[in-house]
Amino acid sequence: MAGVVCPRCAAMDSTRMYRDDEREYRECVDCGFEDSMRLDGRPEPKELETRVSKEGVDPLKNTPATEPEAQPIKFFVNPKLQKKDH
Repeated sequence: MAGVVCPRCAAMDSTRMYRDDEREYRECVDCGFEDSMRLDGRPEPKELETRVSKEGVDPLKNTPATEPEAQPIKFFVNPKLQKKDH
C-alpha cells in the first residue's frame, strides 16, 4: 500500500493488505508484522479472565507468581534398609 508505514519497523511502502469474507489483513513484508480486523466492525471477542488465564498469578494460590529459589538436594542412605552380608 502506497504511503503506509509499518507500526513495528516504520518501513514505508512495505505493507500489503488483503481480505477474506470475514476479516481484513495487513502485513509488513520487511519485518513480518501481522494484524487483522473484522469487516463488520464488531470488536474482537476477548478471552474471559479465569484463574488459569491470568498472567503473573499462581493459579493454585491466586497470588502473584514468583520463581522458587533453586536448592540442592542431598540424599542419604537409610542404614536400616542396607543389606547385611552374612
